[in-house]
Amino acid sequence: MSSVMESLASTKTKRFKVKHPKRKLFRSNDPLLSVFMWGVNHCVKELQHVNVPVMLMPDDFRSYSKVKIDNHSFNKENLPSHFKVKEYCPIVFRNLRERFGIDDADFVNSLTKSPKPMENPGKSGAKFHISADKLYVIKTLTSEEVEEMHSLLKQYHPYIVERHGKTLLPQYLAMYRLTVDNVEHYMVLMRNVFTGHLKVHKKYDLKGSTVD
Repeated sequence: MSSVMESLASTKTKRFKVKHPKRKLFRSNDPLLSVFMWGVNHCVKELQHVNVPVMLMPDDFRSYSKVKIDNHSFNKENLPSHFKVKEYCPIVFRNLRERFGIDDADFVNSLTKSPKPMENPGKSGAKFHISADKLYVIKTLTSEEVEEMHSLLKQYHPYIVERHGKTLLPQYLAMYRLTVDNVEHYMVLMRNVFTGHLKVHKKYDLKGSTVD
């Protein structure tokens, strides 16, 4: 009996360390871009639980989804503790991305790496960023331009459907309102036409005019 107890006492106990799944970090020097990356990831993942409708209805062109985050445990180096994300017309833009042949996983992967600022090519005052892989362009909008986009979508979407996604028009992929530090920012997401997957033979610089 004593020998059995001695053998039990000498038995080593193995301790297993529980591995928790890693949280995806959205690091950027600009808190707005951190929230943008978080928002894209959240919105696309949430839409995966929504059935694809057979056809879009008029209400889909005025719909939106929004989320408010109040989390004091966030590391401020990664994300602000308080922010809001609103996605406009999520079903419509998801349908457009499908028409343009964009996979959700690839889309999220491209846009959850910190985008880089671009030189402003116009005088509108809008700010531009480009995704790390240069596939997508992010442009800031005014609230008036958001309303114009809502009107445009009603004609733009049927045209893209009719053309089976083949168009030289800008490819609009998503539109958001991000609220950081109580300031609202509006953004539209487009495909970059100069991604390198097509050879550019000629470039033209079209100038606008203040005279009709």
